[in-house]
Amino acid sequence: MLTVSFSAWQAPVKGHHLSPFSEMAQDAVGLPSDYHFWMSKLFAWGQASTLETQQDTCRHLPQFQEFLRQMYEALKEMDSSTIIERFPTIGQLLAKTCWNPFILAYDESQKILIWCLRCLINKEPQNSGESKLNSWTRGLLSHILSTFRFDRKEVGLFTQCLGYAPADYYPSLLKNMVLSLVSELRENDLNGFNTQRRMAPERIKSLSRVCVPLVTLPDFKPLVEALLTCHGYELQEMLWPEFFEAVNEAFLLKKISLSKSAVICLWLRHLPSLEKAMLRLLEKRISSERNFLRRLECFMKDSLLPEAACHPAIFRIIDEMFRYALLETGGAPEVLATIQVFTWCFIAALEKENTQLKFALKTYFPYASPSLIMVLLQHPKDLPQGLWLQPLTRISEMLRELVEEQSHGSSGGPFESWFVFVHFGGWADIVAEQLLMSETEPPEALLWLLAFSYSPHDGSQQRAQTMAEGKAVLSRLLKLFRSPTLSVRDVHAAAGEQGGDPRPAACPRLIRHLTLSFLLWAPGGHGIAREVITLMAQTDEITHEIICFLDQTLYRWDHLCMEAPKSRKLARELLTELHMHI
Repeated sequence: MLTVSFSAWQAPVKGHHLSPFSEMAQDAVGLPSDYHFWMSKLFAWGQASTLETQQDTCRHLPQFQEFLRQMYEALKEMDSSTIIERFPTIGQLLAKTCWNPFILAYDESQKILIWCLRCLINKEPQNSGESKLNSWTRGLLSHILSTFRFDRKEVGLFTQCLGYAPADYYPSLLKNMVLSLVSELRENDLNGFNTQRRMAPERIKSLSRVCVPLVTLPDFKPLVEALLTCHGYELQEMLWPEFFEAVNEAFLLKKISLSKSAVICLWLRHLPSLEKAMLRLLEKRISSERNFLRRLECFMKDSLLPEAACHPAIFRIIDEMFRYALLETGGAPEVLATIQVFTWCFIAALEKENTQLKFALKTYFPYASPSLIMVLLQHPKDLPQGLWLQPLTRISEMLRELVEEQSHGSSGGPFESWFVFVHFGGWADIVAEQLLMSETEPPEALLWLLAFSYSPHDGSQQRAQTMAEGKAVLSRLLKLFRSPTLSVRDVHAAAGEQGGDPRPAACPRLIRHLTLSFLLWAPGGHGIAREVITLMAQTDEITHEIICFLDQTLYRWDHLCMEAPKSRKLARELLTELHMHI
């Protein structure tokens, strides 16, 4: 084992005293603000040889790795001589880090530490002090690169914590050691209440603590999964909370892959991990995948959230988070679309697992009407398009009955019925198209469903006003529908956006979406669609709303296998052009 002396570090920095904190004030300039804190921690941790220091090290591993990364960003801008002159105690900090096996084992800390040390090497040393510094730094690099070749002395700390004597460990037996522990954990579940043959809870907790910095190492994956799926018979959780956090973070960042059963156990046993996975999904939707539902679907499937939601407890938690997101954002289109994509993926996953889907759904929607769920579950693509009016009418009648009952004092309120309805976007988003395609007087059931889907909180009087306005706009648009040539002025007038000082619409978003659907489906609408949308998109918020509508429409058409080549082509072109302007 390589031994490094601090005397080599002192040589190139003439006149500097190396007591642990003597030069910290000077070091703080140009380095991360928490430099002092981490220096103190490293001196307290030492080589993490006690239970207390191991626990404290593991708690801080992610934050310390980020500190190392920030420090590297500062060091890489300077040459070796400048670093030594400005930061006399940097060597102590890096050396202390090199001798902590928990830090070296964690994620990318070893790699970042190597980057930092390389900044200290002078490619053309000018004096003996710089040569000694190079030699000292290379010694630390050699130590780091050799540490996890798994020679007995270097991993003695880990093997001892795992219950094995260092002398029993050889590099070629790592896999066997892990498999042996996995076998013990599985037998632990089988032994049930036979306490004499069961692994002690303290040992299981110790295993989970030691695995915190090791969760991303492929050789330890079987042990990680065995710990997640080993429940034991204790009333309190046996595994360390930081173990769950480390595994979840590594899984979300795709640094490890886990079986579905292991992921379900992780999220059932540690609710904060499930919440973090859901928050990452919502952040993905609102940021990078804001207007790309197909990519969001791929991300969602890859996250295993829909498959894990086949467990009713996980589904209910996810659904509550969606409910909260809707209430907090006032029913933002991005959140609505995310719920619908999730439900599509969830139903597909559930169908793979459960052939008796119609009975199982009661477990997932316990407060919804079973008959309503059964109608909503009937996918539109399984019916000829000419027959869609019948289930839509049935859905409207059932929802209206439920909403009127809830409005008169029953529990839940209209929001609960609407929340169930919007899960099933296959039905929720085709109402406007069905009304535009209707060759007869717009059915009142569909008008009510349209008004309800856009304004679930409205009372009966407000909803009646929305229905009346929607019907008037529809009537004017239907008169233009068959016209081969249209003007922007015609469409604006039909949408009620023309006039001196018109009264504000009860639901402007509903009117905009009716107009957009008209432009996509009316033969004469294709030629003026760009001009109408330019006039419609007066704010960034409305522009994003239009983009979301077009993306959601294309996504729904793909799922419904709808044949509409001209409308599809126009929607894609409009979506591309709008993306270029945001």
